[in-house]
Amino acid sequence: MNIRDVRVVQRLETMIKTVGLGKTVSTSEGQLTILKGIDLEIKKSESVAIIGASGSGKTTLLSLLAGLDVPSRGDIFLGEHELTSLDEEQRARVRGQMVGFVFQTFQLLSSLTAIENVMLPSELKGDLHAQEKAAEVLRRVGLEHRFNHYPNQLSGGEQQRVAIARAFASTAEVLFADEPTGNLDTATGAHIIDLIFELNEEFGTTLVLVTHDSRLADRCTRYIQIDSGELKKNESLSS
Repeated sequence: MNIRDVRVVQRLETMIKTVGLGKTVSTSEGQLTILKGIDLEIKKSESVAIIGASGSGKTTLLSLLAGLDVPSRGDIFLGEHELTSLDEEQRARVRGQMVGFVFQTFQLLSSLTAIENVMLPSELKGDLHAQEKAAEVLRRVGLEHRFNHYPNQLSGGEQQRVAIARAFASTAEVLFADEPTGNLDTATGAHIIDLIFELNEEFGTTLVLVTHDSRLADRCTRYIQIDSGELKKNESLSS
């Protein structure tokens, strides 16, 4: 393998990369710097926890990596896409093709049933097998008896399972999760953690999550610690 081939393989193995990433916002008291010069690389199929105190910049970093927000400086690469060179419509297209989300607040559409919520991202991609895939993943998360229930007819744990099924049914290459166990009791949260990592291993998804839950962070292969907007630690948790 020549040098060019090695570089191509390295590029293809990298799912997310940031260079000099920074975010500054205007406030009534002046400019507030949220992130400062973040250099980061995440490989395909890695599971990475972003940890740190409240207000440290964790969720801002996640939003930038997912293309939901734009940085003040620096570059972000998601797969083969340079997000910082794209406009909002182009970033939305990339998200639709590559990204799944699981949020603390579930983010289910109240007017859609469980299976319709799970089908939606795949349908938007034009997937003719969206219903079949949605049904299969809902069965995998133990909700085969809840296909036609609306979110307000489901418990918090069931709603989060629907959200997880939605993320994986769309065959996203990258799953971003923001405090996915934050609104759940200890037992339900433990079950949700198991489901996320079982499905992640099965689908080979790149998983990036923000969490205060040490049980969740400990299941990842690596953790990134953000402190006052700076990258303080970037260490492996796997043996």
